[in-house]
Amino acid sequence: MTGIGVVAPNGVGTENYWRSVLAGRSGVRPLTRFDAGGYPVRVAGEVTEFDAAEHVPSRLRVQTDRWTQLAFHAADMALTDAGADPSEFPEYDMAVLTSSSSGGTEFGQHEIERLWSQGSRYVTAYQSIAWFYAATTGQLSIRHGMRGPCGVVCTEQAGGLDATGRTRRLLADGGARFVLTGGTDASLCPYGVTAQSANGLLSDSDDPDRGFQPFAATAGGYVPGEGGAILVAESAEAAEARGAERVYGRITGYAATFDPRPGGRDADGGSRLRKAAEQALADAGLEPAEIDVVFADASGDPERDRLESMALDRLFGPRGVPVTAPKTMTGRLYGGGAALDVATALLSIRDGVIPPTINVPALAPGCDLDLVRDEPRPASLRNALILARGHGGFNAALVISRAH
Repeated sequence: MTGIGVVAPNGVGTENYWRSVLAGRSGVRPLTRFDAGGYPVRVAGEVTEFDAAEHVPSRLRVQTDRWTQLAFHAADMALTDAGADPSEFPEYDMAVLTSSSSGGTEFGQHEIERLWSQGSRYVTAYQSIAWFYAATTGQLSIRHGMRGPCGVVCTEQAGGLDATGRTRRLLADGGARFVLTGGTDASLCPYGVTAQSANGLLSDSDDPDRGFQPFAATAGGYVPGEGGAILVAESAEAAEARGAERVYGRITGYAATFDPRPGGRDADGGSRLRKAAEQALADAGLEPAEIDVVFADASGDPERDRLESMALDRLFGPRGVPVTAPKTMTGRLYGGGAALDVATALLSIRDGVIPPTINVPALAPGCDLDLVRDEPRPASLRNALILARGHGGFNAALVISRAH
């Protein structure tokens, strides 16, 4: 992993974001993108520091949703960070693999409004592509001339790990030597929020400090957010050959599982999350004792938090590993959430510090974790385990390790 680009509610730009995280500074605040008075969500993680007009050419702004525009900027930052110029690579040696959850909902909403208020002649032709779940992958591929095996993974919050895991396989198989991966999301519009509320897991709190409290006795759901991260991944040989400026870490293990259908055997899903973690560790050739930190899924739903805590307890033992959830400062970012966790884990390994979880005053019964709260914790970090669960039964686990 040689490049990181972050667009997050608490910071645009990797180092801006990282400073906010270490300071415990949240980007969750009252919604301003629309009047949320009649909606079940009133606080969210908005990316307020991003102006598309400053970072995206006008010819692309008119044909893309905010979700894709955030990815444009994140990808530019990741490529600059990696010191890589795509024009210097053979076009079929480069690929794009991203995650997507909701697609271009805001763009789609505006076009639907024009359709029923003004008529079909007022609907732009770009509606056919801007809403599409693969739009970001396609636009990044076109913009940077990356014509290798591109794709998109649609597993909601787990997608960032699934895309990164597939990237590792693509690099190992020789299908590409340079990949843009990760993901973003931007569904803080009436249509998007209405769709999200259908899962029954959103917090209805209007207090930014109480809306998202995973593993807490006062947990009552999660707040949504927008943004994410785009990452540069390369084969070790390719990075060395071009003289890569830095290597943040290596993707060493990955696994994914699926929950059984509701009411079926093992329907709680906790053991399936643990199974994904066990398989990712086996893939990395590591024992549980060799994991130095876990970046938790941290759903904010009391029952799902309890099941995740149980899975960690059975894998690592009681309070057997430090656990953190920096997403309390951003909200859950759907297609961008796990990608941002990967970026955060790489920065943690680089600087030898575990970022804090905020807004968790007291742990809930059944959540007996060594949760890093309120203040960062210095630590020598070799291996980080990242967990993610997507609505619909998706579980993913990824191991990131320090570069040699």
